[in-house]
Amino acid sequence: MSPAPLHSPAGPASDDIILQASGLQKTYRSGEVLVHALRTVDLSVRRGEFIVLLGASGSGKSTLLNILGGLDVPSAGQLQFADHRLDGAGEAALTAYRRDHVGFVFQFYNLIPSLTVRENLTLVTDIARHPMNVDEAIDLVGLGPRRDHFPAQLSGGEQQRVAIARAIVKRPDLLLCDEPTGALDYQTGKLVLEVIARINETLGTTVIVITHNAAIAGMADRVIVLTDGAISRIQANERRLKPSELSW
Repeated sequence: MSPAPLHSPAGPASDDIILQASGLQKTYRSGEVLVHALRTVDLSVRRGEFIVLLGASGSGKSTLLNILGGLDVPSAGQLQFADHRLDGAGEAALTAYRRDHVGFVFQFYNLIPSLTVRENLTLVTDIARHPMNVDEAIDLVGLGPRRDHFPAQLSGGEQQRVAIARAIVKRPDLLLCDEPTGALDYQTGKLVLEVIARINETLGTTVIVITHNAAIAGMADRVIVLTDGAISRIQANERRLKPSELSW
C-alpha cells in the first residue's frame, strides 16, 4: 500500500515519503492524571532528508522519536514506514523494523566495554541483513586508527562516533539521534555533527536529530519545533549549513 500524502508546511512530495505520521497521540497515566505527551502530530519525512527536532524539555521530542523508531507505540493515530503500517504492529514486527531499518544514537554511548571498536560493530553485523563492511563503517566516522581500541581508551567524542558507526553499519534507512552532542564539549560536538552530516550526504540515510540547541537547526533541511506535545512550527532552510559554520 502506497502512503497517501500529508499536507504540511514545506512537506515533501508524496513519492519521496519514507515516514508518514497522521494524528499521532501518546497519552500516559500518572496516578489519576492523564499526561498528553503527543497531541495529534502530523508529519511526513522524505528519503535522504535531514530533520532537526527542536523543543523545550517535556515538549514531546523524545516521545515522537521513540514512536518513529518503533521503540514505543502511539495511543492513537497512524504511522507508516514506506509501505508498512507501524501503528498497531506487534512486538515481532516492531523488532524487525528496528533491526532492519533504524539506527539509534543516544546521548550516552552504550558501548560494551569489554569489546573493541571492531567487536562492538561486529555484534550488529551478525544480525543485520545487508551490513556494511565493519572497517568501512569505522573509516566513515574517522576512527580507522582506533579500530582495535576498547571504549575506555577512547575520548567521549570518539565513543560517540563508535556509536554512530554501530548504528549505520547495518545500512539503516533511518538514523535517529537523541541529543547526540549533549554530553560533549563544543569542539567535540562539532566533530560528531560532521560525522552525522557525512552519513546523510554519503549514504543518503534519512536523519532525524533531537536537540535543545537551536544553533544545530542550521544544518537541517527542515526544522520541526514541538511545543506541549504538538508541532508548532515547521521551517525549511534555504541552505544547509556545515557544522563548521555553526556557533553557539
